[in-house]
Amino acid sequence: MKKLFLFSLLILCSTFAFSQSKMACCKQSSTQKFAMLASNKAFIMSHAKPRPLHFQSSIGENITYKTPDGGSATAYELKAKKPTNNYLFVTHEWWGLNDYVKRESEKMYNDIGNVNVIDIDLYEGHVATTPEEAGKLMQGVKDDRAQAIIKGLIALVGPKARIATIGWCFGGGWSLQTTLLAGIQAAGCVMYYGVPEQDVNRLRTLHADVLGNFGNKDKWITPKVVAKFDVDMKTAGKKLYLHQYDADHAFANPSSPNSNNAAAADAYKNSLAFLKMRLK
Repeated sequence: MKKLFLFSLLILCSTFAFSQSKMACCKQSSTQKFAMLASNKAFIMSHAKPRPLHFQSSIGENITYKTPDGGSATAYELKAKKPTNNYLFVTHEWWGLNDYVKRESEKMYNDIGNVNVIDIDLYEGHVATTPEEAGKLMQGVKDDRAQAIIKGLIALVGPKARIATIGWCFGGGWSLQTTLLAGIQAAGCVMYYGVPEQDVNRLRTLHADVLGNFGNKDKWITPKVVAKFDVDMKTAGKKLYLHQYDADHAFANPSSPNSNNAAAADAYKNSLAFLKMRLK
């Protein structure tokens, strides 16, 4: 009887452990949840093909660096005119690191002042020209590899670097994740209609303020999602500067039919002031 009881207890414990393990492995991160939207036909069709643009910079250049997973990654860099430890990490939206992102990065580079701007490439050289391609690329980004790309860049700029971040859509969520990974080196985070981190305990580890630009007509990062983010940041004891506009998702993308010039201009003005204050 005693052996039977012990055997039953062993089976019960094993079943519980398996159940807990299964729950842990199936729990999705915030970035994974956003990537799953690429399976939603309505989400895909809400992103029209970007208008063609050719932008050629005279100062931007591609760089290659090592990543902690034993690989390497590439990025696009605009070096400050004078040596400085101030950096702005830019993360592309779901189209990839295209000429729109590079042009916007150079605009911020000029408007902020003496700052190093580096565009992170989480698609590793791939750029989408159709919504279907973008969806596949976004879903193909794995958290472990994306974090290795970001950690490698943080290591490249060194421990004295002060790192601010900015990103849109897919990159908006990764802007916040990059700030979390930057730890005490974080100087500030700007996210445009990106998915917020939903783990309050992770938000508690933030070392910088966050500015969020969101559209009230956004069917994906809805006002309800934004309201929860606001509450979560307060619960975590962190500062969120929240700006919400009567606009749709991708309102700041000039290549999108959802673009809203007035909202984009105001969001840029606020974002620029926020970044300049933290990258003095």
